[in-house]
Amino acid sequence: MANERGSISVNTENVLPIIKKWLYSDKDIFVRELVSNGNDAITKFKRLVSIGEAQADSDTRYYIKVVVDKDKKTIKVIDNGIGMTAEEVKKYINQIAFSGAKDFLEKYMDKADEGSQIIGHFGLGFYSAFMVADRVQIDTLSYQEGAEAVRWISSGGTDYEMGDSDRTERGTTVTLYMSEDSLEFLDGYRMREILVKYCSFLPYEVYLEDLSKKKDEKDDKGDKKEELKPINDTNPLWLKNPKDCTEEEYKEFYKKVFRDFEDPLFWIHLNMDYPFNLKGILYFPRLKNEFGAIEGQIKLYYNQVFVADNIKEVIPEFLMLLKGTIDCPDLPLNVSRSFLQNDGYVKKLSAHITKKVADKLTSLYETERENYNKYWDDINPFVKFGCIREQKFYDRVKDIIIFKTTNGDYVTLKDYLDRNKEKHKNKVFYVTDERQQAQYIKLFKEQGMEAVLLTNIIDTHFVQFLEMQESGVKFLRIDADLSENLKETSSAEDEDKVKEKTEIIEKLFKEAIGDEKLKIKVENLKAASTPGMILLSEDSRRLQDMGRMFGRTDMEHLFPKDETLVLNSGNNLIKAVLKLREKEDKKEDVLLICRHIYDLAMMSNRQLDPEMMTNFIERSNRILEKLARLEAAG
Repeated sequence: MANERGSISVNTENVLPIIKKWLYSDKDIFVRELVSNGNDAITKFKRLVSIGEAQADSDTRYYIKVVVDKDKKTIKVIDNGIGMTAEEVKKYINQIAFSGAKDFLEKYMDKADEGSQIIGHFGLGFYSAFMVADRVQIDTLSYQEGAEAVRWISSGGTDYEMGDSDRTERGTTVTLYMSEDSLEFLDGYRMREILVKYCSFLPYEVYLEDLSKKKDEKDDKGDKKEELKPINDTNPLWLKNPKDCTEEEYKEFYKKVFRDFEDPLFWIHLNMDYPFNLKGILYFPRLKNEFGAIEGQIKLYYNQVFVADNIKEVIPEFLMLLKGTIDCPDLPLNVSRSFLQNDGYVKKLSAHITKKVADKLTSLYETERENYNKYWDDINPFVKFGCIREQKFYDRVKDIIIFKTTNGDYVTLKDYLDRNKEKHKNKVFYVTDERQQAQYIKLFKEQGMEAVLLTNIIDTHFVQFLEMQESGVKFLRIDADLSENLKETSSAEDEDKVKEKTEIIEKLFKEAIGDEKLKIKVENLKAASTPGMILLSEDSRRLQDMGRMFGRTDMEHLFPKDETLVLNSGNNLIKAVLKLREKEDKKEDVLLICRHIYDLAMMSNRQLDPEMMTNFIERSNRILEKLARLEAAG
């Protein structure tokens, strides 16, 4: 063909959004676009072969090869796909706004193989090359009989050159002459990293050839021919029928994609053709730390080409705690495959994924209850977060939310309320720290009572959420309220004597502690071994917790702790204090014991501050010295 010069026709309405995006995008996106274009070219050719409009050998191996040459400062992306004629180059490359994929689909829509998809927009994606290259060259030869090879060259402006090419095989080679600020992409390891990121599951084999590495190996070891191996898996597990996938395959795929050495708990294989063309696998990983530090990773693919991690428009926020791959060829992406364009469609897609997750959890609960109980410690933060964030998700899973009790079994909220209705009515007692609240748990167990374990940071929000959802139900931490079941119901003493004893005990303890405003309650508890305990108002504690969560340091000043010291009048130590206080010379000992009882009660509720702990230790030593002297004197 005769040499030609001209100017590229630019439709600014379509190009400007792309430029705007790419100004802020990772530069490595050019690799994805050029390799995807090669993928499209092969898919187009295979489709023409399948409908008899093109010929190919039965043993043809389709491929895309990326060649980096550090010495020449070039990157080549080569495919053996459909190729282009001179007219097609003018149409698809020179007129940027014209999408080759779109035009091709419209022409062959009625003959299309539904299982084969065109990824993107050749003309537009191609121009990402100018993000990193000073000059770009295309050498292409169309599949059409009698077609001549074409060379197209442009230096990034609106001018181009076209002429004959020396390419002899069907397909296209795009050569990038890299700019000085993009030479990092000439490193073979860097390019491999990018290809693995974007093209690990492309449907045709992708190869990387590093000419600099080959030159070094030749210099070191003489003439050596290296057999290239594809960097991708052309048939990822999510494309297979779930019935054909083994448990071992699911686990291996998870470890390979997410570089996790631990097996996942379980997984959901999404395989839908209606109402969405959607395939993927969502994994529930084992938690290694607190909920606040959980990092999930949902990889979104578009016809096996990686788009991005954790696109919030497609993946509901609470699912971001999971790990998985989702491939949706119907996604309404723009040409850079980084923005979603049809909000209504995407919301429906997101809702459908949420439904599938809820269905899987319900199925586990109903058919594998023992396993579901085992999984619960790991998955409950995810389920609770999902309930808080998505009302529809809560509506689907509310009956399968379970709680581990202080007896070690797992119950639903309904189960707990039913079997404790005589003791708790509509109250749900819970534990946030089994060690710190061990005394309270012991008291409950001694009286045949139980609480549920809510030890995760999200539970602070979840109990409030449940109280709004479940009318009349009140959650109380185990140290927030004194259950009537812990009190002795009858007493041989008359009311006046009880009142007098109560006033004496209150006065003694307020003097010993030095706090006249301290709330004190005297009760005759069934747990005779407990001299005293601290109760902390549920509402007050929740305000304190909320303040700490948001970094507020003034919450105690704004909302002072509403604490009550409960003293057990049936305890032998309290009885001994009452007797000892009648001896004038023992007043110091009485105050010493009272203060010690208070500190022991505080320690059962929370850690003492440094000053209180120091005083407690000193007081303990004094008490031991007195006991030793009494023993020696006796």
